[in-house]
Amino acid sequence: MAEFETYLQGVKTAAIAGHVNPDGDCIGSCMGMYQYLKDNYPEIRATVYLEPYREVFSFLPGIDQAKAVCDPAEPVDLLILLDISSKERIGVAGGLLETAAKTLCFDHHVTNPGGFTWFFNEPRNSSACEVVYGHLDPEKISETCAAALYMGIVHDTGVFQYSSTSPETMRVAASLMEKGIPSSKIIDETFYQKTYGQNRIMGKVLLESRRVLDDRVIIGCAAEEDLKRFRVEAKDMDGIVSELRNTIGVEVAVFLYEKQVGEFKVSLRSREHVDVSRVAQKFGGGGHIRAAGCNLQGTAEEVTSRIVEELTVLFA
Repeated sequence: MAEFETYLQGVKTAAIAGHVNPDGDCIGSCMGMYQYLKDNYPEIRATVYLEPYREVFSFLPGIDQAKAVCDPAEPVDLLILLDISSKERIGVAGGLLETAAKTLCFDHHVTNPGGFTWFFNEPRNSSACEVVYGHLDPEKISETCAAALYMGIVHDTGVFQYSSTSPETMRVAASLMEKGIPSSKIIDETFYQKTYGQNRIMGKVLLESRRVLDDRVIIGCAAEEDLKRFRVEAKDMDGIVSELRNTIGVEVAVFLYEKQVGEFKVSLRSREHVDVSRVAQKFGGGGHIRAAGCNLQGTAEEVTSRIVEELTVLFA
């Protein structure tokens, strides 16, 4: 905790940012850090930068002040990066890498190569929120900060079901719950509840999914026209790949959706034996051993074929 304070010495302005297409852990860690600075270091002018996020995260105090546009020429003493797997994955605040006086990164992606002033990467931790918690003074964590961090842990552990959930993860979650947060409401309203459009496109993807490699791999796809038809956006795709992964007998789930004509975002999840980060890295992406992603150009069939080819090698 005293160590964290050393990173803030002389800091008057701080920028807080996460990755593109922010998910629950990214948003939770960003807003948790913002609230911690706001509560304990009022002399620091902190700004959060986030790409568009789902409405379910709007309950977090201060998130309405997050900026979706960043001017890299604006002087920043410290750039705090959270939950990014590489510099290329930084969202709207990527330009600050070149202009910020110092950079501090908290992450848990095994594929993150580092390259920051201070770098704390803990791939064994469940989430970026858990990593952040380990560097903060628990006594200085307010209920508002705790709610954000708890939400992030919930999302990246799939409500404490993924293999990354450790006894320490549960202890951290318990500590955050003791701050008086509405834990059940956070789980229900930010993780489980979906919009009608989200449920419809998920249903279509599941209905039209197919299995390959002796049924050990399941693949689902959403075309650009599907997103338009069901009135959903990239930020609404969370959860689909996890539903595919829940299929009995499946080791790896692959979900791809068309960001724009000829460009697909690919999400990969594995159950026990396959390191999907190796596949993602092959195509310039990254992530975790059991959860990773990348972007690929081509038709849905071409992209699928390339992913399956790499998975075939891993299954050999």
